[in-house]
Amino acid sequence: MHSDSRFVPLDFKTDTKPVMIKNRTASVSLYTSVVFIFLFSCLTSLAQTISDDPAAIAAGSSLFNANCKTCHAVHKKVVGPPLAAVYDRTPSIDWIVKFVQNSSAVIASGEPYAVKVYEDNGKTQMTAFTSLKEADVMNILAYVKAETVKGPEVAVVPPTGGGQPAEGGAPSEYLNIILIGMVLILVLLLIILGFLVSALKRFLDQKELSEEDKEVVNSPISLSTITRSSGFIFIVLFLVGALGFKAVINGLYSIGIQQGYAPKQPIAFSHKIHAGQYEIDCKYCHVGVMKSKSATIPSVNICMNCHNQIKSGTVTGEVEIAKITAAWQNNKPIEWVRIHNLPDLAYFNHSQHVNVAGVECQTCHGPIQEMDVVRQHSLLTMGWCIDCHRKTDINTKGNAYYDKLMELHKTTNGNKPYKVEDNGGLECAKCHY
Repeated sequence: MHSDSRFVPLDFKTDTKPVMIKNRTASVSLYTSVVFIFLFSCLTSLAQTISDDPAAIAAGSSLFNANCKTCHAVHKKVVGPPLAAVYDRTPSIDWIVKFVQNSSAVIASGEPYAVKVYEDNGKTQMTAFTSLKEADVMNILAYVKAETVKGPEVAVVPPTGGGQPAEGGAPSEYLNIILIGMVLILVLLLIILGFLVSALKRFLDQKELSEEDKEVVNSPISLSTITRSSGFIFIVLFLVGALGFKAVINGLYSIGIQQGYAPKQPIAFSHKIHAGQYEIDCKYCHVGVMKSKSATIPSVNICMNCHNQIKSGTVTGEVEIAKITAAWQNNKPIEWVRIHNLPDLAYFNHSQHVNVAGVECQTCHGPIQEMDVVRQHSLLTMGWCIDCHRKTDINTKGNAYYDKLMELHKTTNGNKPYKVEDNGGLECAKCHY
């Protein structure tokens, strides 16, 4: 069978260019992803590197004292474990950040190390610091690392021998020596007077005296003759009048002064345990001291930040903690008794002294960290305040506010220190307006 048709092979031409572009695009995307992941991991690792910058350490120290010092120390156990080299013990720095911000969530997730920390510390759960950002936690770690490298402080043992002088006065040994010396001087004066009287009698016996004079010279000295003498009566009346006058003056000067006042509080709170043993910063409880006139009395919520978990201790401690818990559950404030009272006519601002001037709490309140029962340590009188303003130097370094004042002060007073009184510290309107 013949046919004119013939078989024509089909030529399929394939354009490989789009395929190549597609392959290249996939390769570039993969490469870009790898580079991005690598750079992200590098940036993350760099971001989580603990800084040794002094500014970061200083910021971390402030954050640590404000948030962590209540329950943690670097080199010793307080409520929680010591934090020395914590960045080496934990799974990662990212873990530390998450645990600080919300420890309960990390523990609830079943993370093994978090559960171990929780159980090793008596199942005491750490407060969640959701307000702390990652940068804040890194600054705290910078401070912890610096303290870890520095090591624990070594207690300085005072040298033996010789009494240590009492603060602001002479040693007690010196005072005893002075008193003993005064007594010996008085005894010696009496002995000398006795010898003088005896010598005078012998001298008069050799003279020719009248009978009346002889009777006076040879008259015996007894207790009855001494007490009946006009001189003795005058001395007694003078001493009684002087002592009475002094008692009246002391009573007048003591009006409004409550030095030593230590009232019984509704809860036996011990500053010796909290501020002394556990080194809780005063500003943690008295939150107004840095920014307001009043230091403020701690609320029950501040107490419960710790005692929501800490309920054990001595028998007495458990009873007092139960009182705090009861006040918190009943939503009632604790009726603390005020100790330090200033008259209404006097104005005193805590923030001006503590935040601006850098005055330590112990300057006015005494060794508060050693007091089981708080008492008024200082006089807190007008004279006491004025004396402090006359003696205290103002730190003007690095503060441009004082530049012009210091120029005027040097012009009129030379190189004398710039005292509070030179800055208007004795003006009546500063405290009375």
